[in-house]
Amino acid sequence: MRARWLWLIGGWIALGLGTIGIFLPVLPTTPFVLVAAWCFSKGSREMHRWLLEHRWFGPTVRSWEEHGVIPLRAKLVSTAVMVPLVGYMALFSDAPGWAVLIAVPLALYGLWFIWSKPSRPAAVTDPGSPRPRSSG
Repeated sequence: MRARWLWLIGGWIALGLGTIGIFLPVLPTTPFVLVAAWCFSKGSREMHRWLLEHRWFGPTVRSWEEHGVIPLRAKLVSTAVMVPLVGYMALFSDAPGWAVLIAVPLALYGLWFIWSKPSRPAAVTDPGSPRPRSSG
């Protein structure tokens, strides 16, 4: 019972950070929403279903859970936000050196992660058809 509450709390924290990320470009929205979906899947079927059916977050979560896909638009927006912000921090701000040494590798890892995932579902071959077709 206690673990269920921990998963729910983790899900709400991640979803809160993802929501803040919509308005505050320093926080990435998509990874936090995906973590929230994962936490909710462990703690509450109802919350997980709610997130899957959510008007804004649902399509991204469904794409990830069903196909392991991060949509191209999410990749482009993430890159367009991360590169200038971290670049500015590293090159022009008075941020402490330790903060730059943490932020730059984290941003690079984040960029590698999102760009290493497919942007759309893989084509599936219909056994009766010689050409691949999209899976949806």
